[in-house]
Amino acid sequence: MASSLSISVVICAHTQKRWHETCAAVASVRAQSLPSREIILVVDHNPELQAGLAEALPDVTVVANREARGLSGGKNTGVALASGDIVAYLDDDAVADQDWLKYFADSYADPAVIGVGGRTLPNWLAPRPSWFPDEFAWVVGAAYRGMPETRAPVRNLLGGNASFRREAFEIAGGFQNGIGRSAAKRPLGCEETEFCIRLSQRAPGVVFLYDNRAVIWHVVPADRCRFGYFRARCYAEGLSKAQVTASVGAGDGLATERRYTTRVLPAGVARGVADAVHGDRAGLGRAGAIVAGVTATAAGYAAGSIQQYRQQRRLRRAGQPRRADRPGSADRPGSTGRPA
Repeated sequence: MASSLSISVVICAHTQKRWHETCAAVASVRAQSLPSREIILVVDHNPELQAGLAEALPDVTVVANREARGLSGGKNTGVALASGDIVAYLDDDAVADQDWLKYFADSYADPAVIGVGGRTLPNWLAPRPSWFPDEFAWVVGAAYRGMPETRAPVRNLLGGNASFRREAFEIAGGFQNGIGRSAAKRPLGCEETEFCIRLSQRAPGVVFLYDNRAVIWHVVPADRCRFGYFRARCYAEGLSKAQVTASVGAGDGLATERRYTTRVLPAGVARGVADAVHGDRAGLGRAGAIVAGVTATAAGYAAGSIQQYRQQRRLRRAGQPRRADRPGSADRPGSTGRPA
């Protein structure tokens, strides 16, 4: 029965600037209608923050990231320590609805379901820009127009509001270090996209389910309301997609994106223009933002693809395997901390 599954919750933190948000995230997990088995808070190479959180949250397992700096290493460290049947991830700047884990557990009633993700809503700390299009809500870590509106299978989950059966990590290994957020200045991502696709390739037939009832609210600070951040995040997404396709191939790595760019985005531009015609001047801004966003993302993908090509050429000259063929944290069962 899905209700008998135990769920470990992993939260990855890295900066004192999010102290209050991190504590709020933990409090939201404590308040779940379906209690978690444990809360694991992984701190990314920040001893001062780790010590402070351990003192402030005595009922939480607070540990240091045992792998390379970045979100992938933090997630792998959490998996290594988790004892639940399900491992759920919550962003350190998000709070979960009280029934978040209840709906996750409910969606695992089908044994084919190996991962469940939920609906992430933006918590704007400043007024939402009138030019900001719903189609690009992923820029601020939220569910975007084009995603399913009800419970449905998806190619991949969104990392800050996701869960996986324990056996997912036994099949695919951990998250790939080098993909996703790190100490680098660019707001990279996609570590969960690469993981989900790799898992599907190694276990055909598994299902990732999006459950719109499992809701969290993700903080959007004022500095992420600027058009400069919007453009930078889109460019970084393109770089990240290039890393994903280098790992899992362009066929699977861009399958969802093709529909998004050929159907969802053109419809968004048309909607913005129509809104402007009907008196909403910001409609042109939203249409323009869609064009700018897809242009920046394409530029990032092109630059990232060139970087990947040059890197693989250097490896071939040195007689080393391509990144997708090299053993690493993503492929070592032991990297999740379980006995091999």
